[in-house]
Amino acid sequence: MALTAGAAGAAGADPAPTPPPGSAHMGMGVIEHDGQGGLPPAAPFAEQTEGVDVSSHQGNVNWAALWTSGVKWAYAKATEGTGYKNPYFAQQYNGSYNSGMIRGAYHFALPNSSSGAAQATYFAGNGGGWSRDGRTLPGALDIEWNPYGAQCYGKTQSQMVAWIRDFLNTYKARTGRDAVIYTATSWWKSCTGNYAGFGASNPLWVARYNTTVGELPAGWGTYTMWQYTSSGPIVGDHNRFNGAIDRVRALANG
Repeated sequence: MALTAGAAGAAGADPAPTPPPGSAHMGMGVIEHDGQGGLPPAAPFAEQTEGVDVSSHQGNVNWAALWTSGVKWAYAKATEGTGYKNPYFAQQYNGSYNSGMIRGAYHFALPNSSSGAAQATYFAGNGGGWSRDGRTLPGALDIEWNPYGAQCYGKTQSQMVAWIRDFLNTYKARTGRDAVIYTATSWWKSCTGNYAGFGASNPLWVARYNTTVGELPAGWGTYTMWQYTSSGPIVGDHNRFNGAIDRVRALANG
């Protein structure tokens, strides 16, 4: 008798295929590992500022529509590892800027493929730089579940902390700015041992798809940005900056 889909899964169906190299993006593991709840209540305009993050899977983005909807800042994926550059980066990074937004770039980390220093150097040289123009945010390190294999990239907690430190130190040496750290609390606990040493210098961008931001990783008393959904209007990934637009500008200005 043929197995139904449910029975096949129970019997041990083949795992989901590994995504193609370069396809990783912010939050792609959140729902699988942390689940999702409802959307947070509407935030007062004076207290939080709406933003988005995008990568190649969004393609060319309608920035004018996002601006009209109230989105005021954006991050675009620039690089992954040391061998991938987002082919839509120019449209996304420059398009958000031209619409009036404050924009930044992010790097999807692959700690098992090369050193933190090598990846920070690649990122800074391929879209992840910074300039004091009042409209460019510091680069962000996207460090989360490995979509291509073991969730902690085969590293011990101390090795992961060392890798992250190597990336952050190199990025600051190259750009003069402390990078933003994007992560999920559960991943941070599992893969760094809930290391608390970066909170004093690196702004936190936390991923949690629920009505509240929830527990933060150790070392941060508050978050700077919160990715709260992957199913928001126009591009999916929507975020809140923990402050009014003047605080977004302050982060851009350093």
